[in-house]
Amino acid sequence: MKQFIMIAVAIMAGIGATAQELYVNTEPASNMAANSLGIRLNNKFFNMEHTRETGMRFEPEVMWGVNKRLMLHVLGYASNMMQSSIRTEGGSIYAKYRFLSLDQQHAHFRMAAYVKGSLIDNPYYPVMAAGSHPVRPYDNKELDLEGATSGVNGGIIATQLLHKLALSTTLGYSRYMNNVKDNIPEDFSKNSVNYSLSAGYLVLPVKYKNFQQTNLNLYVELLGKTNTDKVGRGSYLDVAPAIQFIFNSTTRLDLSYRAQLAGDMPRNTFNSFLIRFEHNIFNIIKK
Repeated sequence: MKQFIMIAVAIMAGIGATAQELYVNTEPASNMAANSLGIRLNNKFFNMEHTRETGMRFEPEVMWGVNKRLMLHVLGYASNMMQSSIRTEGGSIYAKYRFLSLDQQHAHFRMAAYVKGSLIDNPYYPVMAAGSHPVRPYDNKELDLEGATSGVNGGIIATQLLHKLALSTTLGYSRYMNNVKDNIPEDFSKNSVNYSLSAGYLVLPVKYKNFQQTNLNLYVELLGKTNTDKVGRGSYLDVAPAIQFIFNSTTRLDLSYRAQLAGDMPRNTFNSFLIRFEHNIFNIIKK
């Protein structure tokens, strides 16, 4: 019983301090609890510019809190973006290491470094069905590591918590590489810089009483990218408002809509909708 109370208090303290840092479209500098396991199902829906149809991408994800400084993610990708039916596209591995923590009462500042690698088997120019829309995927010159192309990404995250408000910024670099079954075209930019600014606000509960209380968090995130090569050059800036519910301090539901604010990069999609379900298991290895 004593051990259960201690675990419950730890969960409440962690959720109460960082609930508004659980951003929907980016990662904070803070990590998930050490010795914990998270299971996610990310579902993205978007209008595909090359077919005028609704695209769907599913991303099952497993997260592991190795210790208080290091966490690992393993993701898979499946979509109908490059063909008429859903098929697997590949996967990626993500690692984040928190190297700075400055803690105060009801506030903290943290910084972390991250790296991500993706291995994807999609073609860049798939054969389009007769009579389909003439614009092909990736004629638009927008690549990503979430099912579009193989490559690596790394960068720095800084997050500031101020009572119920959390602010976070990310600066990263991506290098795109050949896919398993296709080489990246010469007129595509193989390098890009990505950046983001995220804000999260804890709405409910007004005061924590027990770990079974439902959390309600509101977010708004600015997400940008700039292709840096001479070929395929362009940039964009998106806005992504989101609402988040956390149940029993273990289960999470995210809803987010993403749309372009400005940009000159031809893209595969200019708006998307995200639904995410996540469940966390604490103290996975008994000590």
